[in-house]
Amino acid sequence: MRRKYGFDPYLALIVAVAQMVIGRGASYGQRSFREPLVGPYPHLLLLVGPLALLVHRRFPLLTTAAALAACDLFLIGGYAYGPSFISPAVMLFLLVTRGKRWMAWFMALMTLLSFLSYAWLLGRPDLFHSVWVLTAIMLLMVVGELVRIVRERRMEQERIAEEEARRQASEERLTMAQELHDVLAHNISLIHVQASTALHLIDANPEQARTALATIKTASKEVLGEMRSVLNVLREGAPRSPTAGLDRLDELIERSGLRVSLKRVGSRPLPPQVERAAYRIVQESLTNAARYAPGSEVGVRLEYGERELVVQVSDSGATTPAVLAEAGSGNGIPGMRERASALGGTLVAGPSGGGFQVQARLPLPDEETS
Repeated sequence: MRRKYGFDPYLALIVAVAQMVIGRGASYGQRSFREPLVGPYPHLLLLVGPLALLVHRRFPLLTTAAALAACDLFLIGGYAYGPSFISPAVMLFLLVTRGKRWMAWFMALMTLLSFLSYAWLLGRPDLFHSVWVLTAIMLLMVVGELVRIVRERRMEQERIAEEEARRQASEERLTMAQELHDVLAHNISLIHVQASTALHLIDANPEQARTALATIKTASKEVLGEMRSVLNVLREGAPRSPTAGLDRLDELIERSGLRVSLKRVGSRPLPPQVERAAYRIVQESLTNAARYAPGSEVGVRLEYGERELVVQVSDSGATTPAVLAEAGSGNGIPGMRERASALGGTLVAGPSGGGFQVQARLPLPDEETS
């Protein structure tokens, strides 16, 4: 309710108690030259400020003026110095910290003028009193400005942190979408090619057709497992490790349905994002080979350099009837190129001899820092 209607009941209660307690003490300490704090009039004046604080959020200028007027009337009445200053000081501080700076400084000027006018009415406009009043008001306003600056900086840092979290979440969703695309494209293409092979050979060569069906079973199981692995990152506390790496390259080659030779030149630890990108590039290249050059021989070469990882996949060209592959265009090569570019690398794909070749160069950090 406090936020909905702009109430500050706890602050108002604290200020009311403080003014009453300090007022009693100040009245006793200044009894020799100030009026005693008796009767309803001074107590009502001390309650004006706390009551105004209740609606200060909704009526900042009016309530601050009311508190200042009550303070002036309290002083003019000859009552003790001290307690009536609390409400105007709190309201000036709140105006600054809540961003109403022009209003706060205007009311600070009015406060200064009212106190100097009071001293002039008493016939004691001495320099020391004027400097003391000015210093006290300026100190209050400067502290309020510092608190406002600190609060705004903290809010800005929180906003930047939230934007960064949203950006990272968006990047993670894009990564998941790309992972799902690669997983589905590879395995569904493999299933399609093997199903076409099985249909083509089911009458002439049932054993080979049975092998193709077994490959379809393995691929369908694999795609379900990889999709589950990718989607697990949506669950709270799920690991953010890559869903696929070069340690699974042998499994990928085994279920590709192609004659693939793998060669590794050198060895060194790789960052997870590089390893995942290399795996997906090989996967997509094998998918394209199975789709557009079924029956070809495929060579996969991984060259671990000091500055880059070179991934090369080349096929010898189609050696089986074209009925087993359907021509078409997709996002395979652009997707591989985007993966390489995201890491600061390059990817070149095009005809090579009688077949097709994909070569990616992925930069690597120094081994000391990797």
